Amino acid sequence: MGTEIRTFTALKEMNEYISEQLDQYKLLYEDYSQWLGALLRSCEENHKNDEWYQKLAALQKNLRGPPKKTAEKKASGKKGGKSKNEASVWIQSGEILLSSTEQGQAEMLFEAIEKIGEKIQSIEKFRAAIQQLERLGLGKNVNYMVYIEDDIPKKMVLRAKSGTLANEVFKFTAELSVPVAFFDFTNK
Repeated sequence: MGTEIRTFTALKEMNEYISEQLDQYKLLYEDYSQWLGALLRSCEENHKNDEWYQKLAALQKNLRGPPKKTAEKKASGKKGGKSKNEASVWIQSGEILLSSTEQGQAEMLFEAIEKIGEKIQSIEKFRAAIQQLERLGLGKNVNYMVYIEDDIPKKMVLRAKSGTLANEVFKFTAELSVPVAFFDFTNK
């Protein structure tokens, strides 16, 4: 994860990359959802009457698949009520929050699931934009420079191809080359 700029030479290549990212996040979403479900089931006997448990169990039931727009709004609305409890289970230590409770673990998992769900939605929107470009007929004569921030494509620059890929690589290499100068340090 981080910030990068990737250049794709074809929409198909970009679509494959996006599909790969999407599949990876969907698997992670499913894994974390199962982990949260297992944690909540193991906590049920000791915490079933606790407010935090009931809230997270209800929210977890809404996480049966990557969220849709309506699920995102519901989850965001309910998340606001959690901040009062966070102070009691989280301890500030420098720049990080620490917790040793099952509630803290469940909250952390739920927050990760929410963030991954948001990334899935963003990637799906970008993929829809790519499909729209394909329908417009863009393709073979264009390079696609994509600005990617935290694995989410944010911006795209379309550049007309100036020649073959080999010529572009040569031009790029030539522009970055620095002439080598040799010096004779023997003072002759």
